Amino acid sequence: MSRELLAALQERFESNMHRHPGITWEEVQKRLEERPEKLAVLQAMETTGGKPDVIGRDAEGSIIFCDCSPETPAGRRNTCYDRAGQVDREKKKVFPQGNALDMAAEMGIELLDEEQYRALQKLGPFDTKTSSWLKTPDDVRKLGGAIFGDFRYGRVFIYHNSAGSFYSSRGFRGLVKI
Repeated sequence: MSRELLAALQERFESNMHRHPGITWEEVQKRLEERPEKLAVLQAMETTGGKPDVIGRDAEGSIIFCDCSPETPAGRRNTCYDRAGQVDREKKKVFPQGNALDMAAEMGIELLDEEQYRALQKLGPFDTKTSSWLKTPDDVRKLGGAIFGDFRYGRVFIYHNSAGSFYSSRGFRGLVKI
């Protein structure tokens, strides 16, 4: 296991205990030792600026790590929502940095959906100057759109854009279950 990554994760975990009540670092470290392939995923999250931290458990008892950087991860901005949106932009000779769905899959993470994004925002304000693409419902995507969220004026906002839109202040957050 990467000692530097583990040290960073432990420090972040211990500095933000409000994000994961009832979970101990010893339990997290044991899970990571049992699933060492997940360290590569967490390293990718860390390298791209996500500052992953534990935010709880799912219904099956898996520990959930999520990007907890104050703003959408810097290494994942300027992205369209998906491959179709990216291809559409490139036909117009406009070149984004990639697309959120493909990049997330390559990293081994899932984009947050609207419910997960709202739950994350209860742990502190995130995306106060940026925005993050969210897993978009099929009915919205079939119409050409995609959704994103941010936190402004003390509340969470969920918006829409075409899937080909990309901005220097929009990226994506993800999570991984261990």
